[in-house]
Amino acid sequence: MIKKTLYFGNPVYLSLKNGQLVIKLPAVEENDTVPETFKRQSEVTKPIEDLGVVVLDNCQITITTGLMEALLANNCAVVTCDSRSMPTGLMLPLSGNTTQNERFRFQLDASVPLTKQLWQQTIKMKIENQASVLKHCAGAEVRCLKVWASEVKSGDSDNLEGRAAAYYWKNLFPGFTRGREGESPNNLLNYGYAILRAVVARSLVASGLLPTLGIHHHNRYNAYCLADDIMEPYRPYVDELVYEIVMSGVDCETLTKDLKARLLSIPTLDVVIGGKRSPLMVAVGQTTASLYKCFSGELRRIVYPER
Repeated sequence: MIKKTLYFGNPVYLSLKNGQLVIKLPAVEENDTVPETFKRQSEVTKPIEDLGVVVLDNCQITITTGLMEALLANNCAVVTCDSRSMPTGLMLPLSGNTTQNERFRFQLDASVPLTKQLWQQTIKMKIENQASVLKHCAGAEVRCLKVWASEVKSGDSDNLEGRAAAYYWKNLFPGFTRGREGESPNNLLNYGYAILRAVVARSLVASGLLPTLGIHHHNRYNAYCLADDIMEPYRPYVDELVYEIVMSGVDCETLTKDLKARLLSIPTLDVVIGGKRSPLMVAVGQTTASLYKCFSGELRRIVYPER
């Protein structure tokens, strides 16, 4: 089943009742003059088990601890946003798999040669997906990207990821510089990547893996290094969506409600994985499950989507 993404951008009271997420407008809930019939009609409920990501984007949102417990128990990622509406926090369950301790040990015992090989596979697929997006969107020459993808060594010791990125961004958005604080469409990319990161981190926990322990990223201040690793081949899908938004001619300087709605569709984007079409969130689950099997010795390759 495809899990849903819920976005809250206005003041709202979120609670739990009979295993359902209950959404209430504070002004209605607190007003004694409002008829009970209207109060009941103003309540909206959502089954907890249907939710994969919940985005909280208003400082006046109230959420009960009972609801938080239920969301986490159902492996729902809860994302909080800052005053600029950019995702800034991510909450995940501490336990997401029945054999978690055993899976942690496989991950912790992974050898350096294995993690380098997994990173090689990851970057190879990322560059191949970048080539596909660049060809499709901008009609640019991608022969060099194809060559670099084929030449990625164990651990990407030659940093072909960086070389490919420079060529990719230069041709996808001419005159554009990719950076977290740069001009638009960096704001769209940052938002989209944050949603993607939440989806990947959620799936890693569901697969019984530690999202903190990366195969390449090792920033001591980053709690989601593995998520940042595994999301790399999925980034081009976000890039393609952002390209379509920019080319539509809309003003992208400000992250409007409509722009956020477009970007919140990322978990349901169509991807091809294992020769079959699948929603991105489902495909990420296949990727993280295969990663665990690589750690346990059951597989030698991570299953990634092909653009």
